[in-house]
Amino acid sequence: MAGFFEPARSTVIPNSTPRKDLVLANTLSSMTWSMNLVMGATIGGVVAAFLGRDAVFLLNAFSFLVSAFFIRRMSFVEPHAEGAAPLRARDLVDFTPFMEGVRYVRRNRRLFATVLVKAGNVVIGPSWVLFTVMGQRTFPVHWNGIDPQRGAMLGMSLLLGARGLGALSGPLFTAPWAGHSQRKLQLGILFGFMVSGIGYVIMAQAKFVWLACLFVAVAHCGGSTVWVFSTTLLQMNTEDRFRGRVFAADMGFCMLTIATGAFLCGAFLDAGASPRIVGTVAGLLMFVPAALWGLAIRSFKTQKQGAPVEELLS
Repeated sequence: MAGFFEPARSTVIPNSTPRKDLVLANTLSSMTWSMNLVMGATIGGVVAAFLGRDAVFLLNAFSFLVSAFFIRRMSFVEPHAEGAAPLRARDLVDFTPFMEGVRYVRRNRRLFATVLVKAGNVVIGPSWVLFTVMGQRTFPVHWNGIDPQRGAMLGMSLLLGARGLGALSGPLFTAPWAGHSQRKLQLGILFGFMVSGIGYVIMAQAKFVWLACLFVAVAHCGGSTVWVFSTTLLQMNTEDRFRGRVFAADMGFCMLTIATGAFLCGAFLDAGASPRIVGTVAGLLMFVPAALWGLAIRSFKTQKQGAPVEELLS
């Protein structure tokens, strides 16, 4: 359901936030997600270790209901939807709006390149598999009286918690530097890719769980900067009536990368590959999107600060 939820959430932020506050709004959004990951990974690991897996699923399901309650109370205006006809059954098989969105993105290479940015965060998919396996094989927690299975859960939870802490810190420090400058947002994405790759390479070689957690946090400082900055650039450069379709494509490419990366990571681990080697390769692969994005931003024309959407799209 994230394929429905995430594009819709990203789309309506500009409808409820002044343009000058977009970076701040996306930073706050990333911070709340990251805090949930930190708390969820930590609390979830403890609950799973002492109360069992089913208790984790029940608590997680309840948290979604609480979220839905607050979302239902939101109110905002979508200019392009005012006066629109109600959704009809035949609209579900009408691909005209989809093709219109494809043409819109294709005629602006800057927008097209930005739509592909999140798909370049190739370590996201492997991390979900890798942290689970490394928690069991590489960094299990050895507390007095704790059995190996619970120690593996806690090791995984520490790595996931470090990921959330890093994702929390990234935009918190980089957003004030970038401000409203699209050039700095573009450069921030480039540096984010590189930091993420370096972090995973070093994490994969770490001998101690605390050192691994440190570089997981560093890596996801870069990854969250890539996510927030690319989202902000898309919001700044997309017309309101196309924004939903643009963010749907943005999330679609991203989910394709996550699914492919997770599958390949699992396949290599099942085939006997060392988690350290898989982590190192995942980190090195981050330099491919970094190089491609570097080439892309070199071709972008310098943009005037505060330029209207029509000028940015010309």
